[in-house]
Amino acid sequence: MNTFLTYMFLGISLSAPIGPINAAQLDKGARYGFTHAWLVGLGAMCADLLYMLLIYFGLVHFLNTPFMKTFLWLFGCFVLVYTGIDSLRNMKQTPEIGTRKVQSVASSFRSGFLMALMNPLNILFWLGIYGSILAKSVQSDGNTHVLWHSLGIFAGILLWDIAMAMLASTFHKFGNRTTLKIISASAGISLIGFGIYFGYQAVVQLIN
Repeated sequence: MNTFLTYMFLGISLSAPIGPINAAQLDKGARYGFTHAWLVGLGAMCADLLYMLLIYFGLVHFLNTPFMKTFLWLFGCFVLVYTGIDSLRNMKQTPEIGTRKVQSVASSFRSGFLMALMNPLNILFWLGIYGSILAKSVQSDGNTHVLWHSLGIFAGILLWDIAMAMLASTFHKFGNRTTLKIISASAGISLIGFGIYFGYQAVVQLIN
């Protein structure tokens, strides 16, 4: 159990640094509430799970080819800039009841999934962190402990996801209109900033 808690804390530590996912969660949660913020994080978790499986089965190396790196930087740039602009454009709007809200739920999950999936830093991050954990677990404890350690990491990520969703929904419930606009504007600008960085890295990758 102590080992599980250790890896759960590692999962929290991996999720805590401010990045596109946290910014998107704050924006969605402040405007739409807990469920939307949580679904952004859940979508990102699904992308993380995909990368963990690729690393586990040794299939991640094709993602490190120059072509794939450039493609991921460029597509990640598009996803982040588009989401940031959409956040700025819609920060004055309130969600409507009915079909549009249902579509927005799916959009929240999709945006989180694409942000995490098309983030080359996420790939390198999991390759470095989870790859070393995988090697250590197999060497010291055997294959039986790999799943246990992986579940600990995901439990930590899920806990942080819920905490961020609760924080964002607090702004939704108790924040006034000005507060919500500030959060949406800050999140939108942050996402665009990350997108520009991704675009810059794509240019660097093409030049090199």
